[in-house]
Amino acid sequence: MCSVEGIGKKGGMRIGVIKGGGGGASGGERVEKLKKSSRMKVWIIRATTSVLLWTCIVQLTALGETWGPRVLKGCPSCFSHQDSSVSAIEDKVPSVPARVIPPKRVYKNNGYLMVSCNGGLNQMRAAICDMVTIARYLNVTLIVPELDKTSFWADPSEFQDIFDVNHFITSLRDEVRILKELPPRLKRRVEMGFVYSMPPISWSDISYYHNQILPLIQKYKVVHLNRTDARLANNGQSLDVQKLRCRVNFNALRFTPQIEELGKRVIKLLRQNGPFIVLHLRYEMDMLAFSGCTQGCNNDEVEELTRMRYAYPWWKEKIINSDLKRKDGLCPLTPEETALILRALDIDKNYQIYIAAGEIYGGDKRMASLAAAYPKLVRKETLLGPSDLGFFQNHSSQMAALDYLVSLESDIFIPTYDGNMAKVVQGHRRYLGFKQTILLDRRLLVDLIDQYHNGSLSWIQFSDAVKETHERRRGQPSKRLVIPDRPKEEDYFYANPEECLQQPDGQLSST
Repeated sequence: MCSVEGIGKKGGMRIGVIKGGGGGASGGERVEKLKKSSRMKVWIIRATTSVLLWTCIVQLTALGETWGPRVLKGCPSCFSHQDSSVSAIEDKVPSVPARVIPPKRVYKNNGYLMVSCNGGLNQMRAAICDMVTIARYLNVTLIVPELDKTSFWADPSEFQDIFDVNHFITSLRDEVRILKELPPRLKRRVEMGFVYSMPPISWSDISYYHNQILPLIQKYKVVHLNRTDARLANNGQSLDVQKLRCRVNFNALRFTPQIEELGKRVIKLLRQNGPFIVLHLRYEMDMLAFSGCTQGCNNDEVEELTRMRYAYPWWKEKIINSDLKRKDGLCPLTPEETALILRALDIDKNYQIYIAAGEIYGGDKRMASLAAAYPKLVRKETLLGPSDLGFFQNHSSQMAALDYLVSLESDIFIPTYDGNMAKVVQGHRRYLGFKQTILLDRRLLVDLIDQYHNGSLSWIQFSDAVKETHERRRGQPSKRLVIPDRPKEEDYFYANPEECLQQPDGQLSST
């Protein structure tokens, strides 16, 4: 007859020790077996508990990385897009359902794609969207893009200095595998110079990459694309391709927390003083030298700009007729011309005008007429102290990122030249609900300005003509202009990504 004699403790579990009434040897064996069985159960329970705890920790950490910043700091653009009040900027939580990190897309990896972006921030931004999309449809692994450090701006910033690299990688993991660097063996080969490097053909469609680039990746394992500007066609792509380009642009490419927080501060300061306009005044030395536009410059300035143009071999056009280029609408408006146009559009002089640009060529002297017409001119440098911007000095792309954020949130955005920032911001504002963007018709405007100056038009006639011309150029829904075989002349995909936009009923225009 057996009986329960006593209960001991082992590892937090209660274990009964059973004694037999007789048969000492067999009873002892049974006790030892029971002890071993109990120890095994304790070990299994401990192991299972540890695995479950570590799984929970990993999931919570990943969830925090993906959604913690979004809940605390706002959407990828980091601000509320509908409410212009300061409280909305600070407190609004995005109206999207929380979700875990997307599951990894499982696919056979065909190799590795390295890319070196060229140009300024917004040219590189569009290129990154294209390269992610290309990598996805080639079923290859993308290495985090390298940013341009050799252009006019000489910005030493790495990808992770401008964009939230962890968010970039994790938010796209259900589409494409992205690594911060090559696996060690392949990395050593590349460092030794054993890598196939090439520029892809501009304005190519996905079939070009399937037929020409993919076989090279499969052959060499790693291919390096050393030019990325405008390498994917605007049109003729599948809807999935176009939507992935948008997803990367509007969701995956989020600026670093430091840049976003500083941008939020600038917007708060502006909102405290009422509505504001962002004027992308592209009257900067590099643009004037590149374009050959010298309207209003003296002889010394013309010579300086010409020398600079010849100093950069990749700027192909050297001999330029500034007057003809201006009449064709291919020059950025001067600060004086811009002041005239803002007045003609009846922009209230009490509006804050935020200048989103680098150093204006000619300095305060060239800005005098604009400052006289609109005394509330501000820049990031006047709103923030030196200590705030110290980290960003000599990092033009990071400064441009601040201007990008402020431009998205402005009541009106007005670019004076249709460069990359003007186009990419215009498209992003369309995505945010067709926020007002006045797209200046420079070819018509310079003709009207000249007529006004020579007395052919009165002020009223001039102002009426300017307003009438821009009635349908305010960022309304429109069809993207397609010009077969002339992609440079058609509408840029990122300026009007219509495949990704929620079109208001009955508002789609062909202009």
